[in-house]
Amino acid sequence: MKKNKEAQAKTFKMPHTYVILIGITICIAILSYFIPASNYDTVQVGEQTVVDPNTFHYVEQTPVKPMQLLTAIPRGLQEASQITFFIFILGGAFSIVNSTRAMEVGVGNLAKRMQNHPGLVIPVLVAAFSLLGATAGMLEETLVFIPICVMLARNLGYDAMVGTAVVFLGASSGFNSGFMNPFTVGVAQTIAELPMFSGLSYRLILWIVFVIITSLMILAYAKKVKANPEASLVYDLEQKSKDQIVDINNVEALTKTHITVLILFMSALIFIVYGIINWGFGINEIAGVFLALGIISGFIGGFSPSEMAVTFIQGAKDIAMGALVVGIARSILVVLNDGQIIYTIVHSASILIQKVSTNVAAIFMFLFQLLLNFFIPSGSGQAATTMPIMTPLADITGISRQTAVLAFHMGDGISNSIIPTGGALLAALSMTSIDYEKWVKFAWKIVLAWTLVACVFAGMAGVIGYK
Repeated sequence: MKKNKEAQAKTFKMPHTYVILIGITICIAILSYFIPASNYDTVQVGEQTVVDPNTFHYVEQTPVKPMQLLTAIPRGLQEASQITFFIFILGGAFSIVNSTRAMEVGVGNLAKRMQNHPGLVIPVLVAAFSLLGATAGMLEETLVFIPICVMLARNLGYDAMVGTAVVFLGASSGFNSGFMNPFTVGVAQTIAELPMFSGLSYRLILWIVFVIITSLMILAYAKKVKANPEASLVYDLEQKSKDQIVDINNVEALTKTHITVLILFMSALIFIVYGIINWGFGINEIAGVFLALGIISGFIGGFSPSEMAVTFIQGAKDIAMGALVVGIARSILVVLNDGQIIYTIVHSASILIQKVSTNVAAIFMFLFQLLLNFFIPSGSGQAATTMPIMTPLADITGISRQTAVLAFHMGDGISNSIIPTGGALLAALSMTSIDYEKWVKFAWKIVLAWTLVACVFAGMAGVIGYK
């Protein structure tokens, strides 16, 4: 008995997500005392403010002071306030919509129709969301689809991990290939002085490979969970969510109220997608649409304003942990900027890349962008920071500028699916109460597969002189 207790005590337990993020913030603050501070001058290229690659210079050391470290989290919450409050509003709005039971009954009926072909659901959804990521650059914007896909997955015998993955990893697989992503490929090609969306055919092949890999790996996990529910990485969460699963054989018939709310919901999604593509909708506009959706759905469901307010607050409360973690993750970037060490890392990597062969240099460029995305998770921000450096570096090393763009957008996209500093991932997990550590256990194999494929495509691009 004593030995068993000692063994249990020695068993490693993954720290809480907050502990991991705060630990990383403290480590970077300490490193700011040892890594030299540096900077680049910036210039205006069209509408983009980018760094001038010929102006790297060291500046006076600015190590992160104790008070700066203590205020990093409050400042991170302020900088991430847009997405933090977006999550709160989505949580509250969905709580009102769900209280009408339209989603529950609607998904139950959909699952009943698809119960004989459950294996088609995952690849179809992955392909659909990948198109949104590849063409409209949608990632955070796909969060609105997660609750309904989780509900659908559960009713097909899967779990919340599957429902979250088909949306987030589906969109990510398209975002990674970015064959017509204006926010990554478009910005990077503009800076590299290439025709917009040139080199499309190569990225289309990359997109197909990513979609196939993503679909097969999610499907393999889903089949395992369906065969043995206890194999689910979120089994404890599924036990708490049994009330969201409808008995497909005795599914409730849709009423006029359910149908009206579902039509309203689908109309809101179509309006949002149209708005993103044609009117440049951002997070604020999407939040506003869903707030309106929640209120109108509440009235259709027969709830009073006070009842809707209470339901909204409960939904926001349930999602608070995930909403706040986005701001805590942003504290890492706050400390990096305080210490002024980002450009030192970029400059050091560029010197290393110059010393290797063409195909290896292309892979190094990709891996560098992959790691840098931890510190600069914004696609357009990373493009503005690194492409002015990587473009002349590509010319010096004999790599085509198109290859440098490819290395950038693959590196910027792939790590978004696993790094804690990316607000989109933490926001997605907060929608379903999935722990970050459990997500990593699920997603790391897919991210590794993507990374290996990206290395192959980057290396091949370096060899063939991808144009």
